[in-house]
Amino acid sequence: MKKQERIIIFTDGSCLWNPGPGWWGAILMYKWKHKEISGWKENTTNNQMELTAIIKALWIIKNNNIELEVYTDSSYVKNGISQWIKNWKKNNWKTANKNSVKNKELWQELDNLSSNFQIWWHWVKAHSTNKYNNLVDKLARHEAEKIQKN
Repeated sequence: MKKQERIIIFTDGSCLWNPGPGWWGAILMYKWKHKEISGWKENTTNNQMELTAIIKALWIIKNNNIELEVYTDSSYVKNGISQWIKNWKKNNWKTANKNSVKNKELWQELDNLSSNFQIWWHWVKAHSTNKYNNLVDKLARHEAEKIQKN
């Protein structure tokens, strides 16, 4: 049996203030290829940038017959997409406390995009010894420097 090919994705997002100017970054790795993407938004939140990083990475992948491993340092994103979202959808996008889910549009987009792939979601500790998490953090911070100069 042929081993299924995988793309490995590391993502990060952050804000200078919350809310405020924010940035995101992602690194996509496939075999020996390595692609970096990043961007920023003038008025956003940290959680919105964490979600945006993954959404932007998934938009790039054209082959939905490939497995993905997504690494994020956001427990909000990892738990949201792998656990909470099932109940949010069942409860008409309400939390267990009957509040509206924050960032609903981003969660819906991520849910829609991720349904096209087999994805393994991983949480990685921020600013630790993970080489690629640190690289994607630097990539996102490069976007932050652009914001500060404007």
